[in-house]
Amino acid sequence: MSEVVRSIPRPLVKTNQWFIVTSVLLTWFTGQFWILILPFLAGLSGIIFGKNPIIIFARRFLKKEQSQYIPEDWEQQAFNQKIAVIFLGAGFLSFVFGWYIVGYIFTVMVAIAAFVAILGFCIGCFILYQWKQYQYRRAQK
Repeated sequence: MSEVVRSIPRPLVKTNQWFIVTSVLLTWFTGQFWILILPFLAGLSGIIFGKNPIIIFARRFLKKEQSQYIPEDWEQQAFNQKIAVIFLGAGFLSFVFGWYIVGYIFTVMVAIAAFVAILGFCIGCFILYQWKQYQYRRAQK
């Protein structure tokens, strides 16, 4: 019996990552902190409803069948999205309350993580892997 693994085509994942990075940069350069709400709500929609509007929109521009792209594991991407949503939300709220240093810390972390993922290393995937390894080792004792 074969297990079906849910996946997302890599170009769609990268589009979402670029959207996060671009939104954070626009926030920094314009001082318009409400911009962070856009990737926050898109990510939250992906977590709650399983439908990220950025990915849905970007899907229109795929030139090949989705199965012909390098797949990204859905579970790992969902984990990464949760981290991004937490950090974007914390960054936004920090800016709203005037805690600018904290706001920059959260947004720098999410922007770096998204940009490093674009370059090919997924920090969230590494964290998830280490967590699963910890759980496995703990269960073996």
